[in-house]
Amino acid sequence: MDSKLDITVLLPTFNSEKTVKKTLDSISWAKEIIIIDSFSNDLTLDIAKKYKNINIIQHEYINSAKQKNWSLDYCNYDWILQIDSDEILDDNSDKIIRDAIQNANQKIKCFRFKRKNFVLGKWVKYGGFYPDWQYRLFRKDYAKWNDREVHANLLVEGDIKTIELKIIHNGMPNISKQLGNLNRYSRYEADEMLKKGEKFMFSKWIIGSIAIFFKKYFFQFGFLDGWRGFLLAIYTAFYFFISYAKFLELKVLRLEKSPR
Repeated sequence: MDSKLDITVLLPTFNSEKTVKKTLDSISWAKEIIIIDSFSNDLTLDIAKKYKNINIIQHEYINSAKQKNWSLDYCNYDWILQIDSDEILDDNSDKIIRDAIQNANQKIKCFRFKRKNFVLGKWVKYGGFYPDWQYRLFRKDYAKWNDREVHANLLVEGDIKTIELKIIHNGMPNISKQLGNLNRYSRYEADEMLKKGEKFMFSKWIIGSIAIFFKKYFFQFGFLDGWRGFLLAIYTAFYFFISYAKFLELKVLRLEKSPR
C-alpha cells in the first residue's frame, strides 16, 4: 500500500474506559494511533495497550487546544485524523479517507465531514446539531487549533473540501455525565471571556440565555426532535447562563481563574 496514504489518528483521553474501546475499534486500521492522555486513573490505558500501532503519550491538561497542538510533534505522518474518545467513525471510513487523500491536490489541506450527535441513545437532527461540520482530517504542517479555553476551532492554511464521512458522537449518554461536562466547560468559557477582556453586561446574561433557547427550539426546529430537542434547547441556554454567571464570579471575586 502507498505509504503516502498512511495517516496518524490523534486521540485525546482522560478516564475514558467506558467509551474508548468503541473508538479504537473504529480506527484500528490506522497506521499510527497517538493517544494523548491527561493522566487517566481508570482502565483507559489498559484498554488502549491491547491495540496495535498505539503510541501513548501523557501531558498535563491545560485546555483542549494546547493539549492537541502539543501532541502534533509526535505524529509521524503527513495526514492527521483527530477523533475524541466518545466518538466513532462511520463504516467504511478507511476506504473513504484513503480515497480522499489519494485524490487531494496540493491546495487541499483539510477535509470536513458531518457529525451525528446522540442524546440519550438517539440521534438529534435539528436544533443546529446537524450536520455539525467537523474539521478533523488535515495536513500536519498546515493546521492547528486556536488558543481557546474550550471548543477550540481548527485553523487551516489552505483549501478545505467536504467528504462523505460521518462521526458518531455519543455526547450525552446520560444526564449525570452531561452535568459534569456543564460544570467543567462553563468554567472554561468563563476563563475565556476573562482572557478576552469582555465586559460583563446584565442584559446580555438574561437576554442571551432566552435568545439561545428560542433559536435552538423554534428557529432551528429543535421541537422536531421531541423532548430531546426541548432538553437540548434548555441545556444550551443554561450553559450560556451558568458560563456567564461564572464570568461574573471572576469579576466580583477578582479571580484570575474559575474555582474548581
